[in-house]
Amino acid sequence: MKRRRTGLVLAAMVASGAALAAVLPRAHEAASLLVAQDDPAELSDLQVNSALRNNKSIKILTEQIESALAAHDTGLASSFVELAKSKDIPLPDDLTQRVGDAVIEESTASHIAKRFATGLVTGNADDAASLSGTVAGDLFVFGDVRDVVRESKHLVMGEDTDRLVLGLATAGLAVTAATYVTVGGVAPVRAGLTLVKDARKVGRLGEGLTEWAGRSAREVVDTSMLQEAVSTASVTRPTRTVSAITAAFRAEKAGALVRLAKDVGRVGEKAGARGALDTLKIAEGPEDVARAARLAEASGSKTRAILKLLGRGALLLAAGAFDLSIWVFGAIFALVSFLISIKATTERMTQSWIDRGKRRRLRQQLAGLADPVVATAATAG
Repeated sequence: MKRRRTGLVLAAMVASGAALAAVLPRAHEAASLLVAQDDPAELSDLQVNSALRNNKSIKILTEQIESALAAHDTGLASSFVELAKSKDIPLPDDLTQRVGDAVIEESTASHIAKRFATGLVTGNADDAASLSGTVAGDLFVFGDVRDVVRESKHLVMGEDTDRLVLGLATAGLAVTAATYVTVGGVAPVRAGLTLVKDARKVGRLGEGLTEWAGRSAREVVDTSMLQEAVSTASVTRPTRTVSAITAAFRAEKAGALVRLAKDVGRVGEKAGARGALDTLKIAEGPEDVARAARLAEASGSKTRAILKLLGRGALLLAAGAFDLSIWVFGAIFALVSFLISIKATTERMTQSWIDRGKRRRLRQQLAGLADPVVATAATAG
């Protein structure tokens, strides 16, 4: 019976040890993610390591780079090359050479001039050169004035009005004035407003962020004052027109929208215009954009590759904290069970050793008592 109990305890120790060994790696990963959930740079690094952990890492990165090159997105391809270097993952030499050639071609004066002109004329930005053109257009105010007048006329005529673009353009005029006053001190906010506006125009603004920004934009514009400003607008008096439109901007209501624009500008400075547009596409609210800004400041040119690999999971926990906690508590339970089984096994084996010692001494004592008796019997015989 005692041997059976000892065997059961030993079996329990082996089982709990095996369970601990099985869950410990997942529990360690889960605990690391939980600790890093408020640090987007550390969180994304852990998740990228997990995604590129196995032998398929080269294949994953190669496929992503090939896809980016096919889409003529040199910035994204270069971002993946930088990510591979940071993780010491070797890429085929011919692939890195193709990326380098594409970067050189995109950096030519003619290409930059063409993209700058495109951004200046159309107001759409998807790279650094076109963003420079778009921001230049907005700094010369005709881009924002164009958008305000167009959307205001829709509003007056009772037609569908993009109030988000209207609010962003109106805010942009006020920020542009501040940019001139501070000699570029609020340039990141100016660029951020332009990027948000452009993302809205081309449908690259996330649904949740669109809803939030739309509510905020409604609050920063005095609609009646804006309609009056547009109705009296004149191309022969642009300064007066801009002043009238700017007067419709409620600066006291624009704090949240300006913070969003500033964070978008920070992403654009570190990860490029397309990095900012990628962020706006996956963000569900201003908190996501603020986290993306922290990620971009830590990861720089690798940010686009990280966002492409992880999506919104780069900014916050992809798995629920409760699900991760289960792994941690599972490991704690397995560890406690293992320690208890060790204690029980030690006690059982110690008790068994003590019992064997007692039985051995008892046999020796009985043998010692039996010897005199035998001797006396022999003498008497």
